[in-house]
Amino acid sequence: MHWKLIGLAVAGAAVIGGAGVYWMASRTVPRRYITTAATQGDVVTSITASGSVNPVVVVEVGSYVSGTIETLSCDYNTRVHKGQLCAKIDPKPYQIIVDQDQADLAVAKAQLVKDQANVVYTKVNHERLDLLLSQNSTSNDAADAALNAYNQSVALVGLDTAQIAQRAATLKAAQINLEYTNIVSPVDGTVVSRNVTAGQTVAASFQTPTLFLIATDLTKMQVDTNVSESDIAGAVEGANATFTVDAFPNRTFQGRVAQVRQAPVSVQNVITYDAVITVDNRDLQLKPGMTATARIVTAQSLNVLRVPAQALRFVPAAGAKLAITKPARAGQRLIWVERNGKLNSVAVTVGLVDDAFAEIKAGDLQLGDQVATSAAVTGPPQTPSTPSLKL
Repeated sequence: MHWKLIGLAVAGAAVIGGAGVYWMASRTVPRRYITTAATQGDVVTSITASGSVNPVVVVEVGSYVSGTIETLSCDYNTRVHKGQLCAKIDPKPYQIIVDQDQADLAVAKAQLVKDQANVVYTKVNHERLDLLLSQNSTSNDAADAALNAYNQSVALVGLDTAQIAQRAATLKAAQINLEYTNIVSPVDGTVVSRNVTAGQTVAASFQTPTLFLIATDLTKMQVDTNVSESDIAGAVEGANATFTVDAFPNRTFQGRVAQVRQAPVSVQNVITYDAVITVDNRDLQLKPGMTATARIVTAQSLNVLRVPAQALRFVPAAGAKLAITKPARAGQRLIWVERNGKLNSVAVTVGLVDDAFAEIKAGDLQLGDQVATSAAVTGPPQTPSTPSLKL
């Protein structure tokens, strides 16, 4: 009897266990979805562009004359003032020309004095012969010759005066060329580039060589960005912008679009436009030539109710517990909110949508509501979190 009871108990346990295994294998695994709370914050749309950091104003300092660099007074990062000497070209060849022109001017002036004295003599002689002619004491030919000599001497004085002016102009040009051997800074600023060394010969025959680049103010910089033609409509003057540089990956610099240039830039048939972003650089961390990745704000809604943009694309899977509410009207979108273990469809009016969030302008949605954002997945129950897994 005892063994019969044991056998019956074992058989019953086997039946119950088998039924449990069959139930576990045949039951439907509940569908699950991920939710994220509706929050309050900013929704910002922007366009992305790359460019380089440059000083707002960079002055090219060149040489008008050719010659050998005799001395250098400025180097990289040198602070200079307007009129400060930065380099000097060997002035000896130009000084010789000045000396020659000064001598030529002196000769011309001496010739004028000589010819003026001749005018005095020819005038007296002309008047004397005119008097003798009136007394029939000389011939008409002699009187005419005296008049001609007088007129020529007067004309010669005029020629001497013109030559003096010409010599003076030539001398002035030579003096200017001599002054150009002094390469001076035209502005107050900082030297950001030096392209010559002492002893180097510069040739200004065909074009002015650039010796220095001087930035007027490194505390004010600009980012010259290349915006594609498909995005240029969103870049407007006055728009806020941010950018980062590789040197400071964890810092975001704030700027503003100061200019959108109308000149297109074509590179391999790709058209871009230059949007200039100005930025304050008082701490001098930004250096000329740095590569920048910029985001230009095209539209923004500040401190608004928002949900993840994924919520607009979420569609409940078949088998999910749903509680359908009012359908969406024209101009509205449906989002799904978890309430009491079920998904509730909520009709909302959507405003601005950026890469991460969508602005909710109207609808039965409250701050903190759990909005479904992911496609349905299967799996065992998990502890809810944010974003959380809900039954």
